[in-house]
Amino acid sequence: MTQPAFPSDFLWGAATSAYQIEGSPLADGAGPSIWHRFVRTPGLVKDGDTGDVACDHYRRMEADVQLMRELGLKAYRFSIAWARVLPQGRGAVNPGGLAFYERLVDTLLANGIQPMATLYHWDLPAALDDRGGWLNPDVADWFADYARLVFRKLDDRIKLWATLNEPWVVTDGGYLHGALAPGHRNRFEAPIASHNLLRAHGAAVRAYRAEGKHQVGLVVNIEPKYPATQSAADLAATARADAYMNRQYLDPVFLGRYPDEMREVFGEAWPEWPAEDFQLIGEPIDFLGINYYTRSVTRHDEVNWPVRASAVKQPGATYTETGWEVFPQGLTDTLVWARDRYGAIPQYVTENGAAFFDPPTAEDGQVDDPLRVNYLRKHIAAIAQARAQGVDLRGYFAWSLLDNMEWSLGYSKRFGLVHVDFATQQRTPKHSARYYAGVIARNGAAE
Repeated sequence: MTQPAFPSDFLWGAATSAYQIEGSPLADGAGPSIWHRFVRTPGLVKDGDTGDVACDHYRRMEADVQLMRELGLKAYRFSIAWARVLPQGRGAVNPGGLAFYERLVDTLLANGIQPMATLYHWDLPAALDDRGGWLNPDVADWFADYARLVFRKLDDRIKLWATLNEPWVVTDGGYLHGALAPGHRNRFEAPIASHNLLRAHGAAVRAYRAEGKHQVGLVVNIEPKYPATQSAADLAATARADAYMNRQYLDPVFLGRYPDEMREVFGEAWPEWPAEDFQLIGEPIDFLGINYYTRSVTRHDEVNWPVRASAVKQPGATYTETGWEVFPQGLTDTLVWARDRYGAIPQYVTENGAAFFDPPTAEDGQVDDPLRVNYLRKHIAAIAQARAQGVDLRGYFAWSLLDNMEWSLGYSKRFGLVHVDFATQQRTPKHSARYYAGVIARNGAAE
């Protein structure tokens, strides 16, 4: 018998986020978030879709946890909706909202599933957006106060906490290009929002050191950049793209500084930051979560603002419904790169998955999704390869447990292991879910 590639305590899980699945956004005293507003602005979300119902997880949570148990999940990564807990973002607590997350955690634990909680997955309370949101320097304190409240309530049961999910997306989509809430398009705002997100992260880590007893980390999305050619222009473009998307959020945390290329990317819009901010941002964390979906083969592109770089489509490659190249080697490369650049910090793949075409309804209780099965097979092999190269990888979370509200794409793209018929809320595990259940049962050993 061969030794399995993964240790016995490796966490095989799936991930979701609050706004994408919960529905009932104003239930039991919750407040609105920036997404509650964004989806109601005409023309911003495909087909005018909203998260008002989504997967109705707020009311169907117990049944969804049973689904997780049937799949054999060892862990479940979810996010807490800030405005569900603090309707105004600060001040008065909403007991009903906090009680929902207590019930979720207790139900997970009763079914042998370890919770991993993310404090912020893009859904800032609208009341705080009215006060400047991520542009207000006070947001770091607001976030730390919210984090402290949740830590005190749930740290006795949650051992893995993530502060932020994908700060690059928050800023690039929300403050630079306007594709995501709050929908701003401003070159001068983007660096400020990014910096305040990192300050908020550091403030939450400090709060955890005072309140918590387990582990806290950060989740970033990494898209490795490979130069299209070895020309000086393409190599420089690749460095800019990598600095902007990848190193901008990790260098300050681990190295105490921003990449040099950031000033070139933003020009006059790039501020000087106080040195003491980097002491806060650099508060030591216990793990790094990496979300990986695709790579970019990068070339110089003078008109593609702000990085003056664009991706080159690869002939013969498979692309997902979101236009992302399927490239499993990039996951191995990313995990090894993070270890080599930032040290031997424990890592988790906190999201990895693909949108492929699935029908709106399941036929005869079956959803055959061979492309997603193949995607999972190859990316799980990629994480085994990273572990073989010495990466301290401790868990893998498939994105996503359920088909859900894919932000500004509405319900047009399906990432789920479990099919959701949004007209009836019927859940049907896809063939990929059954495949993944087998991976978990074998602890990642070869089929």
